[in-house]
Amino acid sequence: MNKRNIAHIVIEAQTPLKVGSNKSDFLQDAPIQRDWNNLPMILGTSIAGVLRKYLNDEKLFGFQDKEEGEGSQVIFSNALLVDENGKVHEKLLLQKTPFLKIFEHLPIREHTAINAKGVAKDTSKYDEEVVYKGTRFKFSMEFLQEDEIKFKEILSLLATPSFRLGGGSTKGFGKFKIVEIKIASFALDEYTSSLNQNIGIEISLTPIGSKHNTYILKIKPDDFFMFGSGFGDSDADMTPAMEQVVDYEKAKLSEQQVLIPASGIKGAIAHRVAFYYNKEMLRQGKEHTNIGENNEAVQAIFGHKKELASDKKTELGQKGKLLISDCFKPLQNNTKTFDHVAIDRFTGGAIEGALFQEKTITKNGENDWYEIEILLENSIQGNKLKAFETALEDIVTGMLPLGGATTKGHGVFSGTVLRDGVAL
Repeated sequence: MNKRNIAHIVIEAQTPLKVGSNKSDFLQDAPIQRDWNNLPMILGTSIAGVLRKYLNDEKLFGFQDKEEGEGSQVIFSNALLVDENGKVHEKLLLQKTPFLKIFEHLPIREHTAINAKGVAKDTSKYDEEVVYKGTRFKFSMEFLQEDEIKFKEILSLLATPSFRLGGGSTKGFGKFKIVEIKIASFALDEYTSSLNQNIGIEISLTPIGSKHNTYILKIKPDDFFMFGSGFGDSDADMTPAMEQVVDYEKAKLSEQQVLIPASGIKGAIAHRVAFYYNKEMLRQGKEHTNIGENNEAVQAIFGHKKELASDKKTELGQKGKLLISDCFKPLQNNTKTFDHVAIDRFTGGAIEGALFQEKTITKNGENDWYEIEILLENSIQGNKLKAFETALEDIVTGMLPLGGATTKGHGVFSGTVLRDGVAL
C-alpha cells in the first residue's frame, strides 16, 4: 500500500513576524493574517513559496503552463497559533483563554522612507502590524513520495540560519527557531490531518550549509540612546521603542523590553557603506559619487526596487543580500527623560508652547551589552565587503551613532564586531 510521509512542525518566532494580509483597515496600513478565531496565522502557501525559492525544483513543487503541468509533491497546511497547552484551534472558539486574548491587540511598527540626505520623504509614513516575538505556530508538511532521505532534506532547510518567514526579512522580521518536529509514515487512509494528532517520533535536523557570513555587533551605549516608538506616554512626548515578548512558560506576555529595530540600523549602515565605497573608488582614480539607493555597493548589499532598464523592456531589481535581526533586551529601570524647548533662531528665546520631553534608554553598568545579528551573503566581496565591514567598525568605535537625536549626543556605542565568531 502506498505511504505518505507526514511531519508536524512547531516553530517559535525569534523576531516579530510580518505576515501581511494584503489589506488595510481604519487602524493599520498593513494588518496581519488572521484565522477564523481572529488569531494570527501563516498561510501554507507562504511557507511553500519560501521553500520553493530555496530548492528551485519544479519536480517537487510542480509547475503549470499552457500545454502541460505537474502537481506539487509537497503539501503544507496553514500554520496555526499554538496555545498555552501546546494545542492549535482548528474549530471556532466560543470563548478565548486569557492567553489567547493577548493576540487580539498586537504591536504596531511605525516606518517612514528616508532619502539619500537622511531625511524623511514626503507622504512616506506608514505602519505595520506584527506578531509578538516568542509566538509559536504549528503546521504540517506532507511529502507524497516515499523517499525519506529527500523528505528530511527538505525539512532541513527550515533549520538554515537565513530561512525567514513572512515579509520584511531585510527589516528584522521573520526569524524563527524549530521547537519540535515529529515525522511519521501513514497509509493513505490512516492520517486524520489534524495538527493536534500525536504522530510519530521527534527528530532533530542538521542545517544545510549557509551561504551567509554571520556578523555579531556586540555593543554597549556610552550614555543614552533612543530608537523612537512614534508614540508618547504619561512621562514624555517621545518614547523609545519597546515591545513585549510572549512567554509560554508563564502563559503571558513579558514586561516591556528594550527594542533596537533592524530598520533603525539598516539605513545608517547603508549610508556609511556608500561613503566608504565612493572613497575607495576615488582613491583608485575612478570617479564615483553615487549616493543613497543609487550607490553600487548599497544596491548589491541592500537591494533595489524594480524598474525598467534603458531599453524599456528589461526589468531591473534585486532583493537585498543582508538580513538584520531585531534586538530585544529586558528593561532594567534604565530610562531617563529629557526636557527640551524649541528656540526661535532670530530672538534666541523659547518658542511659546514648544516645550516637549523625550525619554531615552541609559547605560546600565559595564555588562549592558546588546547583540545584533547580521547575515550577509558570502557572494559580496572586494570593495563592497570592505565598505560594509568598515561601516560596522564605525559603529563599535563610536564613529557612527545609531537611533534618534544623534545630533544631541545620543546613540554612541562601543564594542566589537564578530564575523563567524572571530573579531574583525
